[in-house]
Amino acid sequence: MANLLSNMLTPEFFFSILRISAPILYATLAAIVVEKAGFANIGLEGLMMFSALFGSLFSYYTKSWFIGFLVALVVGVLMSLLMGFFAFQLETDIILVGIAINMMGSGGTLFLCKVITDNTEGKAMASTTGLITSSLCIPNISIPVIKDIPFIGGVLSGHSFLTYLAFLFCFLTSVMLYRTSLGLNIRAVGENPNAAASVGVSVLKIKYIAIAFSGLMSGFGGAFMSMSYAQGWSQDMVAGRGFIALAAQAMGGGECFGGMLSSLLFGFAQAMGIKFSSVGLDSNLASPIPYAITIISLAVFGVIRQRQAKKPRTAEGT
Repeated sequence: MANLLSNMLTPEFFFSILRISAPILYATLAAIVVEKAGFANIGLEGLMMFSALFGSLFSYYTKSWFIGFLVALVVGVLMSLLMGFFAFQLETDIILVGIAINMMGSGGTLFLCKVITDNTEGKAMASTTGLITSSLCIPNISIPVIKDIPFIGGVLSGHSFLTYLAFLFCFLTSVMLYRTSLGLNIRAVGENPNAAASVGVSVLKIKYIAIAFSGLMSGFGGAFMSMSYAQGWSQDMVAGRGFIALAAQAMGGGECFGGMLSSLLFGFAQAMGIKFSSVGLDSNLASPIPYAITIISLAVFGVIRQRQAKKPRTAEGT
C-alpha cells in the first residue's frame, strides 16, 4: 500500500489525471449544453468514435495533423446535425437516435475502416497500418517558466494543446450560457419552449445550435483520443467516455464547473485503475475500477438529490 501511495503522489500520476480527464470534459460540456436546451444527447460515444476515425484517417492520408483535426471537428458537427434532423424534423425519439449513433460508432466505424484502408483481416487499424506516427499527432506544449517549477511543471506542462483547450472551453461555455443572449435563449428553450417562442426565439434553431455544439465538443474529444491519447484508431477506443460524461453532467448539477470537477473525479478513477495495473494488480480487477466509481458516485449523488427533494416537503408539512 505504501508503495502504491508513493507511486500515486508523483507528477506523472497527476499529469495522467489531467490527460485522461480532457476527453471526458469535452463530452461533459456537450451533455451540459444540450441538457440546458431541454433534451439529452446519449450519442456522444458514437460521435466521438466517428470523429476519432476520420481525424486519424485524414491525418494519415494528408500527412497533416491539422487537417485531420479539422476533419474530426467537421465530422462531429455533421453527425450531430444528422441526429438533429431525425429528432427535430422527422420527430424520431432522440434517445433512439442516440442509441443508433452509438451502435454505428462501434460497428460502423470498423466497417468504414476496413473499406477505406483495404483492411480485410478484421484487425484494429492502429495495429495494421500504424495509422499515424508521433509527427502526425496533435503536438504537446511545454509552458515557459511553469515547466521549470518542481512538481508543478511536471503536472501542468507538456500536455497536448487539446488538454488545455478543454479546461478553457469549460470557462468559455459557462460564459456563453450565462453571459450571452445565445446562452439565455438556450436556457429559455430548455425551461419553457412555448414561452421562448412567444417572444420570437426560434426553438428549432436553438436546438440545432445546441446539438451542433455537442457535436463540436465530441469532435474535440474524438480527435484527442486518436491523435493525442493514442497514435491511431482502434475499435471502441473511446471506451465508454461518452457515457461517463453523461454521469459527470448529472453529478455536476448540469453546470460547467461541477462537470469539470466530476470529469476530474472520473479521470482520477481511470488513472488509479491504470496505476493499480502497473503495480501488479490483475487487469481484470483494475479495469472495472473507473466504472465502479462511476456507479458508486451516481448512487451517492442520487441519494443526496433525493434528500434535498424531500426537505421542502418536510418544511411544508411542519
